Amino acid sequence: MTAAPFPATLAPVKRISLRRRYFRRPIGVFALVVFAIVVLAAVFAPWLAPYDPNHVDFALTHAEPGNGHLLGGDSAGRDIFSRLLYGARTTLYGGLITCVTGIVLGVPTGVVAGYFGGATDRICSWISDALQSVPGMIVLLVVAAGTGQDFTVLMIALGVFLAPGYYRITRARALTVCKEPYIDAARVAGVGTLRILRTHLLRAVYAPIIVQTALTAGLAIGMQAGLQFLGIGSASTPSWGQTMNDGFLNMLTYPLILLWPSIALGVTIAALAFIGSTLADLVSVRAEQPTRRGRARVREALAAPSPDALGNGGASGGHEHAAADCALRIENLRVGYATDKGVKEVVRGVSLDAAPGEVLGIVGESGSGKTQTVFSVLDLLPAGGTAVADGIWVGGREVGKSGERAKLLGREIGYVPQEPMTNLDPCYLIGHQLVEPLRRVHGLDKAAAQERAREVLLQVGLTDPDRVMASYPHQISGGMAQRVLIAGAVAGRPSLLVADEPTTALDVTVQAEVLELLRELQAEYGMALVIVTHNFGVVADICDRVVVMKDGRIVETGPVERIFRAPEDPYTAELISASLDDTEGRDELDEAWEQRGLAHATGEEAGR
Repeated sequence: MTAAPFPATLAPVKRISLRRRYFRRPIGVFALVVFAIVVLAAVFAPWLAPYDPNHVDFALTHAEPGNGHLLGGDSAGRDIFSRLLYGARTTLYGGLITCVTGIVLGVPTGVVAGYFGGATDRICSWISDALQSVPGMIVLLVVAAGTGQDFTVLMIALGVFLAPGYYRITRARALTVCKEPYIDAARVAGVGTLRILRTHLLRAVYAPIIVQTALTAGLAIGMQAGLQFLGIGSASTPSWGQTMNDGFLNMLTYPLILLWPSIALGVTIAALAFIGSTLADLVSVRAEQPTRRGRARVREALAAPSPDALGNGGASGGHEHAAADCALRIENLRVGYATDKGVKEVVRGVSLDAAPGEVLGIVGESGSGKTQTVFSVLDLLPAGGTAVADGIWVGGREVGKSGERAKLLGREIGYVPQEPMTNLDPCYLIGHQLVEPLRRVHGLDKAAAQERAREVLLQVGLTDPDRVMASYPHQISGGMAQRVLIAGAVAGRPSLLVADEPTTALDVTVQAEVLELLRELQAEYGMALVIVTHNFGVVADICDRVVVMKDGRIVETGPVERIFRAPEDPYTAELISASLDDTEGRDELDEAWEQRGLAHATGEEAGR
């Protein structure tokens, strides 16, 4: 474990390549190995096949496996094993042609439609919808008849009908990415449209395209086999579909002919499906997911923390109340993440408490560990985070295990997050998001839950609760959204309310209103309020006691008045001075400017 102080900006979750993460998934690796075997069998078919796939030996007709023929013979006297090996080449070639066609047609049009929108989007979407509405199998049969059953042309036509799948995925992703601020920044910087499409949008869509390709390949192979089963294709070209057709015709007399190509087709499609599902899981989460063994190693490392370079070790902070009298009590909390250089501690032995009716502020610069501390209590640590503590008490009861604390969420513990607009689900009405927890967690019926939701909305200052409950999150302002989150947090009458930077995304006037609201609700319900902030101005407005954190440790704690009057740690003094509370306000500046103007006019008059 490193002994040097960690930097203020920390990326705790190690990022590794998609390839390395894929090879840590046993099911995905097994599916990839199976598919690789099929590919190798197809590539080396001329060397692996013991016989010419079209060689006819009437003595081999309906022959059982054996006598040099691994899988026996088909109804025409040809070696089944040789035909399956060569048939794999046909199958994979057809799947490749189909996927390439779908990518070439679907991806660029999806990017362009999502980026430009308007008429371009409508026209491309209309074409995509039209292709999906056409019965593809019937059209493929018509194409086969019109092209003399040309296999390559047939697979290209199949790729055209599967291109809308690529188009829709790419368009949806492009619609999201083109609204990102970095796209606007690229435009302002003078980056051309083609370069934006190539470097920003195409890069953003490649991951879902990989997943879609794995699934499309399986679908294409299945449809290809279906066409060949119907007799499409040259009789001199071995294929799994033709072998299945032969087996189907002789199923009652010799079913083994149908069994072998069915197994080959099923295993190949299943392998592609597992590859696609594994990639989908990995693409949705870009960081490495911790294993049980890795978490155990982090716990072992945190159990005996070593002093840092400044000689600090053990617990920091302290307690003001007995454990039985605390709404929240944390003793010697450590939080760590596994990295490629060992275990990185982000919280190093924090001890604090808060009594009912008390407002405790946790303040510090970004990266000081304050949010990680409260997230440990809320069981909201990011993937890879591990928390170890000598004890955590909520409402006077020890809840050291994460499962025990999880049972208290929504009941004894309420949470007000920062960024109000991103913490409300845009798909549901606000009323649903307030009523559903009351019904599921507290067991209220629908009428009682709706009445309680209206009540708390009125308490947080929203005078028209029915309109708010009937609105979607995008239909209200940021200040109203924050009040809605506060209402949801106090609806269950918790004994502990945790507010993480609750005023960060709000303007100054709304910040003051939200702080006053939190203080009023805390006094009304008798809750302990733990507020996380980097602003000492917020601490001065609302808190009774303050905990100052730096580099994952508590450097000072005490009553707010004493901390402001005589801070003991230089870091605390720096934070207080950074709040600029002693800066002249607008009224003072205007008054000073008027006095200067008056003095200047008086001097000119005296000069005359």
